[in-house]
Amino acid sequence: MNFKSSITIFLVFLISLTSCNSIDQEVENKNVDRTIDITSQLVKITYKITLEHKSKKPITNYVFVLPINECNKVSIVTARDAAKKELKLTTSKNSEECAYTMTLSAGSNPVIYVEAVFSKALEPYPVAIPQSERQLVRYFGSAYFYSPYKTLSQKTTIHLASKSVESYTQLKPSSQNDAQIFYGPYENIAPNTKHEIVVHYENNTPFMTITRLERTIEISLWGNVAVEETIDIIHSGALLKGSFSRYDYQKDSRSGPASVKSYKTILPASATGVYYRDINGNISTSAMRILKDSVELDLRPRFPLFGGWRTHYTVGYNVPSFEYLFQSGDNYMLKMRVLDHVFDDMIVDELITKVILPEGSKNIKLVTPYTVERKPDSLHFTYLDITGRPVITFRKTNLVENHINDFNLKFNFSRIMMLQEPLLVVVFFYLIFLFVIIWTRLDFSIIKERESQHLHKD
Repeated sequence: MNFKSSITIFLVFLISLTSCNSIDQEVENKNVDRTIDITSQLVKITYKITLEHKSKKPITNYVFVLPINECNKVSIVTARDAAKKELKLTTSKNSEECAYTMTLSAGSNPVIYVEAVFSKALEPYPVAIPQSERQLVRYFGSAYFYSPYKTLSQKTTIHLASKSVESYTQLKPSSQNDAQIFYGPYENIAPNTKHEIVVHYENNTPFMTITRLERTIEISLWGNVAVEETIDIIHSGALLKGSFSRYDYQKDSRSGPASVKSYKTILPASATGVYYRDINGNISTSAMRILKDSVELDLRPRFPLFGGWRTHYTVGYNVPSFEYLFQSGDNYMLKMRVLDHVFDDMIVDELITKVILPEGSKNIKLVTPYTVERKPDSLHFTYLDITGRPVITFRKTNLVENHINDFNLKFNFSRIMMLQEPLLVVVFFYLIFLFVIIWTRLDFSIIKERESQHLHKD
């Protein structure tokens, strides 16, 4: 064994030892109430965890752990204390699990609330169904709360999308009541204990995944912010088995229970000039409702979406800049959402957000509500541009509705630069008028020259 290998093994051992020491084995989960919501295509799990220290010491930190098979599907994890104050999470991951460490305020028997949202955690089974058949899915989970601490008492409630349950793992005590399944209470569960359960049930809610969403925000200091979203969607539920019959689909309202006919997109209340189109042009099969606090779009694709079917379209609108752009001298800050609500319980595989700033913007600083991948800045040229407009681009994967939050983009812009475009227009028209004046005063005819020569000879 060489020196480098020895150092590597020592470092791994040291990190493992540090991780072990971060778990206070005197801390216990006194009581855990877990709710698993699988009424849609997302899996939403909420935990109410009451802690206790054997030696009655203050609990300063707590480690929430997910097994590796759930780590690959989790989209977001948030935690709050008993006062509903959000707790900051520090994430780490190894080959067996991912850990979320949170710092707690001093107190006896603290209570914390954790919410985790998982995407693509429900498996269509069977994977392909005929047009008229209902959609069945399977949920894989654990009857026990997976934790590095001992759990004294726990119970789990699973909310289903329907009362129709094909099967579920029997573990005493467990029971079903309408669209709910209950596991527990279970007592004195050792740390890192799992007991796999499978729930096979009917779920005809829309299974749609946005494979790519490109959101472009163009700022104009003349009072407008233009937003355009280009969206690719796939029906990620059970695949359509056999051919599609338009006649049966329109004749029987129960045909295609798992298909998606329409969905609602929510825009800001001040949105105007809304358009909805695809590569064939404007899609007229849509409706818009103006509410008090939002604009609701009822989007209906040109064809219903069955399992494996895709659609591609563009939605755009304008909003007044005074609602989102704040100014102090030459300092500006744009505060807008990272993404909008496209449909209920949405899953976004990839989001690309581009912000086009006014030409001449400098000292650009991006502040996001969560970690994103910042792409290289670029330039965008449009009419009357000379050096180009800065474009700030960032990317995020595996998003859900919980990721709808504001980002801040700070930049400096000299207001004198706002005169650039009007001056360019003035100079352009001045040059045209000057050219016309010169052109009209020049005489290029040869007839007058011949006439003068003829008179001179006479």
